[in-house]
Amino acid sequence: MSENVSLPSRDAEARWLMIIDMQRIFGEPSSQWATPGYASAGAGIQRLLGAFESRVCFTRFLPPDPPSGVWITYYETWPFALDPVNAPLYELSEEFVSIPATIIDRTTFGKWDTETGRALGNPDAIVLAGVTTDCCVLSTALAAADAGVHVMVAADACAGVTEADHQRALDAMALYSPLIDIAEVDTILASQAR
Repeated sequence: MSENVSLPSRDAEARWLMIIDMQRIFGEPSSQWATPGYASAGAGIQRLLGAFESRVCFTRFLPPDPPSGVWITYYETWPFALDPVNAPLYELSEEFVSIPATIIDRTTFGKWDTETGRALGNPDAIVLAGVTTDCCVLSTALAAADAGVHVMVAADACAGVTEADHQRALDAMALYSPLIDIAEVDTILASQAR
């Protein structure tokens, strides 16, 4: 993990906090997509929220209607995810519902695209937190970095499908430094305060 992160002050003033997929479908233990460590990631996110004021974005992973391409095979593996009775599971978890934020809905793992950039005012830098590190966080980080956005991943405000997968994803993203940096919440908060 690279903790020698020193962002220019302009980044701290303009960067956005993108909170990836903190939805009931990943947080409720009874869900087939329950993410161990979800509560811990949520606690880290709660610590970050106040430092970003109105520059907060929540993303939601939503099922396509209908799936196409290889997504058909994906949803054959996870048919519960397309069952209309489970639609409420795609809502943000209760602790995040009332937070004023920009909401980005996508049917893809990655949440960064040209439209997302425009919705956030084309920032030069973002902080990523949420679930899962080894899927939607990773996919979003790589796309944002490719678009020229500096990405800081809040390691202790993310959770993976397993702790090993979480760490592997962090290690993979760290290879992209200085496009993507990995830091703890305390380091990010200190950089915001500068």
